[in-house]
Formats: sequence, C-alpha cells, structure tokens
Amino acid sequence: MRYRIDGDNLPVLKVLLEQGEAIECEAGAMAWMDDEIHMQTKAGGLGKMLGRMLTSENAFMNTYVANKTGEIAFSSKFPGSIKAVEITPGNGLIVQKGSFLASFGNITNEVYIQQKLGRGFFGGEGFLMRKFTGNGIVFLEIDGSAHEYEIPAGDCKIVDTGYVAAMTETCRMEVKTISGVSNVLFGGEGLFNTVVYGPGKITLQSMPIASTAMQLYQYMPHSSN
Repeated sequence: MRYRIDGDNLPVLKVLLEQGEAIECEAGAMAWMDDEIHMQTKAGGLGKMLGRMLTSENAFMNTYVANKTGEIAFSSKFPGSIKAVEITPGNGLIVQKGSFLASFGNITNEVYIQQKLGRGFFGGEGFLMRKFTGNGIVFLEIDGSAHEYEIPAGDCKIVDTGYVAAMTETCRMEVKTISGVSNVLFGGEGLFNTVVYGPGKITLQSMPIASTAMQLYQYMPHSSN
C-alpha cells in the first residue's frame, strides 16, 4: 500500500492498493476508485453497529479490496487536513467522533467511553469516542490545521470544547465546568473546558466544524415568527 495526500486545504487521500490489499472506511466515505477495486459492506456485529450509531457515525463499514493494483480516493468532508497515524500494539489511538476517515492493516475499531454521561455529553467531548488498536495506519480528518503536543506525565493541557481531534491511549481526558459565575457569563468560552492529562500525545484541530457552524449561523436569515 502506498498513499499520498493532495489538495492543500481541501484534501484528498489517494491510496494505491496492490492485489489482495484492502482498506476500510465508513459507508459513503469513498470519493472515486479504479475498477480493479471492489467493495464489501459489513456491520461488524450488532454491538459495533450500535456503537458507531451512538457516536453519530455510519452504522456500516465498507472494505475495499484490490483484485489488481488500483487507486482509491477519500475526500475530506470539511476544509482542513488529513493526517496519517501509525498504530502499533500497545500504542492505540483515541479519536473524536467524526474524525475517522479510513484505516489500513489489522486495525480494531471500537467505541470508547471516556467518562460518565453528564459533563462529557453536554461539553461535546469525552462521552463517546472511538479507539483504534492493532497494527496499521489510521487516517484522520482534521477540521482546519493539525497541531500536535506531547504532554508529560503529571502535566495537562486545557482545551476549548471541540478542539481535541485525537490522543494516544495513554492520555486521560476530563470535561470540567468553568468555575466562577462571571467567567461563565462574560468570558465568552462557554460552560465547559476539556482537560487532557499526560503522558501522551494529543492532536488538536484549529477549526472544529461545530464551532464554525455556530459562527455561520449568526449571519443566516431567521424567521421573525
């Protein structure tokens, strides 16, 4: 398997598969492909299917297998970037819902519950995520540009809601309420912050689609009724 990422801020992942090789993605993620490649759709069992539905993602997964050498392409759904992350045994990756694009190799994909429903649910992060383990490559969709940080043990990074795209499985994440009435009312940062504890690496995204949608909503015409 060989791949390249083209398109600058409107990226496309182009993967060249050799005969017998396969790549997995969510149903509907493929943009175009050569006719040497054929598709297999699967749910992966009721538990996995329901888990993907809970993370607001497609219940079905597609596997594309090359009968002969051929290319398949996956385009990003939002302006930003595509990042390839190598997964090895003991070095899994926890990914925010909506960030998964495709995976190659022996990769296990499962729902990851970071914390109790409460603040994680209302904070927009930390309730249901996805965890990738095994041996291979996971391709992520990043809203905007990607920024990586290494967090040492005993340290943490405070992040606004929606900006965490992924973190290594050694990290721990909490959604905390912003303290102080004046901070909540006049700080302009919402009710919650995401705190990621090390040791491990995090990938942050500069333009979360949810935040961008809220900004655009202010300029849209609304009914007066």
